[in-house]
Amino acid sequence: MSDSFVLLHTDDGITTLTLNQPERRNSLSMAMLEALSRALSELAEDDNTRVVVLTATGPVFCAGHDLKEIREQFDQRDAQHRLFELCSKVMLQIVGLPKPVIARVDGVATAAGCQLVASCDLAVVTASSRFATPGVNIGLFCSTPMVALSRNVSRKHAMEMLLTGNMVSAERAEQIGLVNHVVDAASLDETVHTLATTIAGKSSHTLKIGKEAFYRQLEMGLADAYDYTANVMTENLAAMDAREGICAFLEKRKPDWKGR
Repeated sequence: MSDSFVLLHTDDGITTLTLNQPERRNSLSMAMLEALSRALSELAEDDNTRVVVLTATGPVFCAGHDLKEIREQFDQRDAQHRLFELCSKVMLQIVGLPKPVIARVDGVATAAGCQLVASCDLAVVTASSRFATPGVNIGLFCSTPMVALSRNVSRKHAMEMLLTGNMVSAERAEQIGLVNHVVDAASLDETVHTLATTIAGKSSHTLKIGKEAFYRQLEMGLADAYDYTANVMTENLAAMDAREGICAFLEKRKPDWKGR
């Protein structure tokens, strides 16, 4: 599926999902969010996709919500709430997607755009990329972006970004755990492709189990997390791919994944 808001392209198990409204700074308007939600729903059911790369056209990865659209809805509380609910749904779809999602960022990601990066499982960015949650500067605190941000970086680093609204460099974003790798622009595609290809070479069934377990155990207490993951590993061990992988390792051969 492709439309004027997002583009999809799959090659060898890696699907690139591209935000395609550069003239609007790839802002998360209702239309953009609806297109993203549809694309993520489709990818969740697509057996040909093992890894998703989320990227954007133009110099701005994503500027967050469309403030012109929000201004038009100043007196429409229901419409405002639908916008933030849909945005939250999209972020949850990314986290809940049974395939890893890598953010490929070459530009600025602010407010809900920064939230989008934080919601992805991994992020590779260029050295010139920058990040911010600047809602405080316009009287609209970045409360929903705060959810993803505070689950990726420490409290004090998150609070500094939220309270000051200041831009954070790519290097600083890597230091505080918002992104995984900072590379020069010429190396971005190669780095992302290598990372995506490495992950795509694993059992899709195992990746699905592991991603779901990772996010679920984060919200549990320590003892509950160990109880839960012990059950997950027991169930995982019953899977065909786990048995194949263990046998392949012991027999010193490449595993033949079946995706189940």
